[in-house]
Amino acid sequence: MREDVARVSSALAADLVATAHELADVARVATLSYFRSRDLAADTKETRRFDPVTAADRLSEERMRAVLARRRPDDAILGEEFGTQTGTSGLTWVLDPIDGTRGYLSGTPTWGVLISVREEKGVLYGIIDQPYIGERFEGGLGIARMRGPQGDSPLATRSPRPLTDAILFSTFPEVGTPAEGAAFRRVAPLAKLVRYGTDCYAYALIAAGQIDLVIEAGLQAYDVQAPIALIEAAGGIVTDWQGRPALDGGQILAAANREIHAEALALLNG
Repeated sequence: MREDVARVSSALAADLVATAHELADVARVATLSYFRSRDLAADTKETRRFDPVTAADRLSEERMRAVLARRRPDDAILGEEFGTQTGTSGLTWVLDPIDGTRGYLSGTPTWGVLISVREEKGVLYGIIDQPYIGERFEGGLGIARMRGPQGDSPLATRSPRPLTDAILFSTFPEVGTPAEGAAFRRVAPLAKLVRYGTDCYAYALIAAGQIDLVIEAGLQAYDVQAPIALIEAAGGIVTDWQGRPALDGGQILAAANREIHAEALALLNG
């Protein structure tokens, strides 16, 4: 029995999963109400680069917080747009109302909604939802599956293969700082195929057995906790670039299996 299943009662697990799906449902409606709107405005959170936030981001998180206030008022919340709300249950919901707002603004369908619930020891369960495509990936509490236009299917990561036969994704070619970019370029030229720009969808593709690696830097807790739950449930591994737990974000190495994780980790560290 997986550790996350063993430490949660069946009744609590069922309620957490049902709550997460309701959060994803309301976020779908909220995000689709603005998607591909030609007059959608965006503010930026930073001055040195364009880091957008839109009315859709805020509405999505507001709707999810309203569900939690009704269904699980004692749980804490960490959300990208509205910060931290304390709780007393020992559980925290981690919400990214639109992961990939740049893609959302551009009309591409690779953005998503990230939902996870964690306790002190780690993430229990997570969802990556893509409202426009209609795909929902979920993992944890004994679950590893996706639902989409082609029906339901189990999640399972790819079998081991050398980096020269692997598919590697990252959101930005620069990856992070110049030093982080240099570390990434020790790995990328050796991969069979490198692709950029899919945000959270790349992590879903690892869990679905389509790709082998995602390497990124500068992430936040709300960017990674749902992907961690999915990938681990599907048989993969997610750490930082030193092989340590990555629940708080930062430098992320997500891999389909321990063999290719070890190969990429060694190259990242020179």
